[in-house]
Amino acid sequence: MIKSTKRIISAATFLLSLIIIATAVTTLAAAPIGPNEIRVHYIDVGQGDAILIQSAQNAVLIDGGDAKAQQTLLDYLRSAGIKDLDYVIATHPHADHISGLPKVVKQFGVKGVVMPDAAHTSATFEKLLAAIEKKGLRITVPKVGDAFSAGIIKFTVLAPAKKFKDLNNMSVAVRMAHGETSFLFTGDAEDKSENQMIASRQPLRSDVLKVGHHGSRTSTTEDFLDAVRPSVAVISCGKDNTYNHPNKETLMKLGRPERKITLFRTDKDGTVIITTDGRKITLPAKGKE
Repeated sequence: MIKSTKRIISAATFLLSLIIIATAVTTLAAAPIGPNEIRVHYIDVGQGDAILIQSAQNAVLIDGGDAKAQQTLLDYLRSAGIKDLDYVIATHPHADHISGLPKVVKQFGVKGVVMPDAAHTSATFEKLLAAIEKKGLRITVPKVGDAFSAGIIKFTVLAPAKKFKDLNNMSVAVRMAHGETSFLFTGDAEDKSENQMIASRQPLRSDVLKVGHHGSRTSTTEDFLDAVRPSVAVISCGKDNTYNHPNKETLMKLGRPERKITLFRTDKDGTVIITTDGRKITLPAKGKE
């Protein structure tokens, strides 16, 4: 009886801790943003990607997560006070990156859509195209070196540098620079695209790296890490996912002591919110467990 009671108390304590953490994240997401601040939300959408980049006046969404996380994404955007998005960037047409975007396009004001020249036969991709067409939006296909901005949120396009058969390597990769700080967002770009980014001689050095393809073995080469030299890395992946992401080899590369990289994982840390004022980067406390 005593052991059973202890287990019940332990379970209740664990659930309470999750509620407190979720409330803290929601509170931070809704907190006012300073006039020169940019807040980057790596949203916990399970095995998928969804990143909200937000200033006091503007907002950009990169990817929309998997079908299971559609409501999570919509609720999160609303909790962050989002009504309009300057850009929606669909890095590539795989379901774990675009499933939530048709509803985002329907339910929020969207001014522009950025997508690679890559098609998919899936119903999810067709739904996204239909939602974009219904809103009368124009799709911009980016080229390496292109620059676009939403207020103080400024991007340079790094990939894809050429046409790849593999949709992962067709991922739109962008670098956001703000003052002395920089963030790199890579979608599911794998080694072939990473090599093209290095060869392009575009600036890659970034303080924060969104690790490609959920930390899979096929992304995050040593050469790419040497070029980016991040001090912070974020992996977006689902807890106990069937792909075994992130890969042990990738974690080993990121964890080399000489690299001095602080690693966040949405499967372990939940939604990760990083803020920059152009001079310094503010990181969240680690761990939701």
